[in-house]
Amino acid sequence: MGTYFTKEHEWVKVTEGIGSVGISEHAAHELGDITFVELPKIGTTVTQFGLLGSIESVKAASDIFAPVSGKVVKVNDALDTAPEVVNESAEDGGWMAQVEIADEAELKNLMTQAQYDDYLKTL
Repeated sequence: MGTYFTKEHEWVKVTEGIGSVGISEHAAHELGDITFVELPKIGTTVTQFGLLGSIESVKAASDIFAPVSGKVVKVNDALDTAPEVVNESAEDGGWMAQVEIADEAELKNLMTQAQYDDYLKTL
């Protein structure tokens, strides 16, 4: 179905009703060296644009917001010991959680890759 982005620089990649969630390469670059990722617990219900977790770097700490509503069905435990994977592969290996999407209509509230690229030019 594709990848969608939020204005807070989270992404969701949708496959068969499951959304893999992470932060964009832009966000990872802005944060600098990532030192800690707080992942949600499996089974947690999240709401669109509500708190999903947090991320800390040498520069700053910031919240991560859920791009879609649903239930967390999987988390990327590798980030507990290797948070730098987010720097190395923010939009692939550095995914943070997988969410069983409650309502795919919410994707309309997000940006496509092209819209996100245009948005970045305004920052």
